[in-house]
Amino acid sequence: MKEILAKINKTAATLGAKYTEARAQQSTKTVLTLKEERVEAAKQGLEKGVAIRVLVNGAWGFASVGSFEWNIIEKAVSNACIMAKLASTRIKTPVKIAEVKTVQDHVYSKPKKDPAEINIEDKIKTALLVNKTITDFDIRVKSCSIDYMDLMGNSIFMNSEGTSIEQDKLYVWARVTASAQESGVFTFSREEIGSTAGYEIFDQQPPEVLGEKVAKRAIEQIRAKAPKGGKYPVVLGPNVVGVFVHEAFGHLAEADLALSGGLLASNMGKKIGSDLVTFYDDGTINGSFGAFKYDDEGVLSEKTLLIKEGVVTGLMHNRETAYKFSTKPTGNARAEDFRVEPIIRMRCTYMEPRDHTFEELLEDVKEGYYFKSFRGGQASLDGTFQVGIQEGYEVINGELGAPVRNASISGNTIEALHKVDGVGKDFSLDPGRCGKGQIAFICDGGPHIRLSEVIVGGSA
Repeated sequence: MKEILAKINKTAATLGAKYTEARAQQSTKTVLTLKEERVEAAKQGLEKGVAIRVLVNGAWGFASVGSFEWNIIEKAVSNACIMAKLASTRIKTPVKIAEVKTVQDHVYSKPKKDPAEINIEDKIKTALLVNKTITDFDIRVKSCSIDYMDLMGNSIFMNSEGTSIEQDKLYVWARVTASAQESGVFTFSREEIGSTAGYEIFDQQPPEVLGEKVAKRAIEQIRAKAPKGGKYPVVLGPNVVGVFVHEAFGHLAEADLALSGGLLASNMGKKIGSDLVTFYDDGTINGSFGAFKYDDEGVLSEKTLLIKEGVVTGLMHNRETAYKFSTKPTGNARAEDFRVEPIIRMRCTYMEPRDHTFEELLEDVKEGYYFKSFRGGQASLDGTFQVGIQEGYEVINGELGAPVRNASISGNTIEALHKVDGVGKDFSLDPGRCGKGQIAFICDGGPHIRLSEVIVGGSA
């Protein structure tokens, strides 16, 4: 395959390309969906293809094919160059890319339990065990669904600068949901697990434990009440901190969105949060759902400091935005698969822990809330955000009180970051999937934190 990718780069050069990169990918994917102990979908398939991106006259051209046959690939190379030439007639500023070191490397995946060696019947048995644990937990549990996915494959990257990288890919992911109902009250609970290590994730988080966690949360929320609306102090669990860091700040720190009008472009080097706020985006945490050694531009993944003690210190870059900001790329260029171009995406985005215990974070809250896990989140380029809460509790005089449901927090990112007045010493990460035109496997998290004030909303 490397011979074909080298041929792509040579052919593109003859057609006027000043820079070329080619990605060949081959992967096997298993997808399962179970609902109420029924297997609704069980799919296994092989995907393969080649992506070609060229830089001609200062403009990008891209083409992809689901084939390894040269006659088909050659046509795609020609199409990519034609598109780049056409695009070059309409651009105001020619594209330039930051220089990087050339690399020759082969990155192997070494799981303790290779998902490829687990037959699909055993994967279904694992999912059914989760399902049974949930449905047997309480008669008030009314529905349950499990989505499972594993993906294993290999990617080869070569560019016209001399970089050649072969990289194994491995992802294991599952999402479990359950609903409960009593006396007209309907509740919902969701949990996700994911890893780039292997199928051993089900040893670390056994199906019975996972199922009970989801079912217990759904049942406990039946007796929950709606929170009071207004501004309150809140303690956020790592799961909520993670989605806040990802949605309310992380997207703003993606350099392409910063250039599109995001508020961070004008705040580089400025203080936008309290001294307790330090954020990272890190692709080097082994086994995490956002980990990889090289991105889809062949750039080494790294630990990128975004905020240090409240001051904006950096952004996430690909080679193009790194040139525009006169800095180095950070290894954040990611493509969902060979069908699409790489764009700037988060990896593992989190808040750095400090020194408070959970009890210390609670003790100064006279009337407020503890929000343990989220159900969804969104944010805008102007910094406004909203995070829905799936599990929360009142805090009265420093003690946890009654559960609350259908709560949310909202506000402005900068205002919220200035309100951080306590950060825990604990730390955890959760997997997720982020949509930005493409799906990217990511994780996020941090410690427990306290905000002195944030807008809390809810409904009965």
